[in-house]
This record gives sequence, structure tokens and C-alpha cells, in this order.
Amino acid sequence: MTGVHAAITGTGIALAGRVVTNAELSARLGENIAPFVEGTLGIRERRWCLPDESTATLATAAARDALADAGCAPEDIDLLIVATDTPEYVSPATSSVVHGRLGLTRAGTFDMNAGCAGFVTALDAAWKYVRADERYQRVLVVGAYAMSRYLDPRDKKTATIFADGAGAVVVERAAHPGVLASELFADGRWCDDMGIFAGGTREPITAEVVADGYRNHLRFVRKYPASINEDGWPRIVRSVLSRIGRSTDDVDCWLWTQVNRSTIETVMHTLDAPMSKAPTMMDRVGYTGSACLPMVLHDARRAGRVRDGALVVLTGSGAGLAMGCVALEWRERAA
Repeated sequence: MTGVHAAITGTGIALAGRVVTNAELSARLGENIAPFVEGTLGIRERRWCLPDESTATLATAAARDALADAGCAPEDIDLLIVATDTPEYVSPATSSVVHGRLGLTRAGTFDMNAGCAGFVTALDAAWKYVRADERYQRVLVVGAYAMSRYLDPRDKKTATIFADGAGAVVVERAAHPGVLASELFADGRWCDDMGIFAGGTREPITAEVVADGYRNHLRFVRKYPASINEDGWPRIVRSVLSRIGRSTDDVDCWLWTQVNRSTIETVMHTLDAPMSKAPTMMDRVGYTGSACLPMVLHDARRAGRVRDGALVVLTGSGAGLAMGCVALEWRERAA
């Protein structure tokens, strides 16, 4: 497969319709959340779904945006991957719903659940499909999140952080370099420490579960140590960069899981890289889990912070524990 590459040729975004400010949540919770949520996490407001919005609604809108940006029609797509851990249904797959709404005529499809590392995990799969099998010329990858549906409004640990949105990319076979390398990491010892634990086969929804209202909502059972990301992110990006003969100094744009600005600042300091190379958007949209990386990629590109020829590194991590990193050379599609 020498000379065969996989490049992102289009990006898209969808924002949930309801804006929820820190002031609104402070009034609801009876305490001022701004010092921590705004000062440490960097979130001023977040987007939640309106009553008629859902994971599939957002995923479909972001996908259409990416298709238009790439100059593609639905019939051009060979595979659709939707990364989410807030699915439209338990079954069928959210990707099947999005597939039908987009009118894809010949694409295969599947969901991928790697928590908040879902998008980089799906992107890791997509570029390998394109390089390994000539039948896959274009893969549509969507990260979608509607965690507001699973929040307990009385729980300040979650209701102040999590939000809804979607981002999408088209990954296309190309003659020039695009995605250069990727790596995944997991540590299942952390699988019980954050999640929505009721609603699956282990603990079905019952009247008692709903009445209790605890395990059918997103919960932090045990706090993840700061070292997981502060040490883990530099470790995985250095590993990926070493395999393509690049250094941290060569990176033009760093895109990180958009949950904690102070963690991003710490990691950028560790990497001896300026924050000017790390665009963020959690201040405007909150933390959108598996959607945050394609959303911030799209946002940074539209702001002129991802330019032709740039070396871009995307790193995501989340519950599970799951982590992933993708390094790519950005090329703007010729008009």
C-alpha cells in the first residue's frame, strides 16, 4: 500500500440549541460555581439539547456539514462510524439512525463506544480502513454526545461540566500524506469509577432504579488522579511523534480533550509548548465528550488556526479508562 494515504477532506459541527450559563446553574444549585468551573475548567456556558434534539439529531447535522465541506454526496461514502456513549437507543445502533437520515446508499456502518476517547478511536479505525482496503475510498466519522439526558441536575460534579454537541470529518483516500500515526491505550481497572451504570444487561432499568435516581444518571464514583492525563497525554503523544520522526517542537496545533483548561495548560507546559498552539472551545460549549475533538478541530480550522501543511495532534481520553492519539498533516482540499 505504498503511496496510499488517508486525509481529512472535510469537517462539520453541530451545536445543541439550549445555552446554559454558569449563572443559571449557580442559581439552581444554590452556590457560586464560577470559581472552579470557569476558573479551573474554563467553562463559561454549555450547550444542552432542546426537547426535540438528540444524539442522532446532532450527529446527522454535523455529518451533513462535513459532507458539504468535503464536496461529497451521500452516495460517495463507503463507511459511516459514529462514536458515542450516549446512544439514540440501546438498539439499533445510532449509526443506523444517522445512516438512514443521511440517505447513504451503499455505506456500511457501526457505532464505536470508547467513552470520551471515541472520536480518536474511530479516526484510528477509519484511516486504517482507507489504507488497507481499496473498497473504502471515503469514511465519514462522527463524534456525537447528548450527555445532558443523563445528568442529575442536583449533582454539581456533573451538571456543571457535561454538555451536548457533535463533530464530523470525512476521511478520504489521498496521494499525499494525511494521518501519519496513531495509538490507543486503555486501563480497565478504572471501569467502575465513572459512568452511567444502570440501563444495560448488568442492571436493567426498573421502577426501583428510577425512583432511586442514582445509577441511571452519570456519576463520578471515584475521582481520577490528575496524573492520568497530566502524565498520560505527554507519554502517548511522544510515542506517536517518535514513530514519524517528529518532535513536540514540530507540532503546529495541539487538540486535547476539552474538559479541563488547567490540565491542558499543565500538559502544554510539560511539553514546553505555548498555549497559543492549543485552541480550546469548552468556554462556549462545555464538555462534549466524544464530540469535543472534531468540534474543536472544526472551530480551530474556521478560525485560521489549522493551516495547510500543519502538523496536528489530537489526543482524547475518558471513562473506561480509554485514551487515543492521532497525528496528521493537514491539507486543505483544492477548490
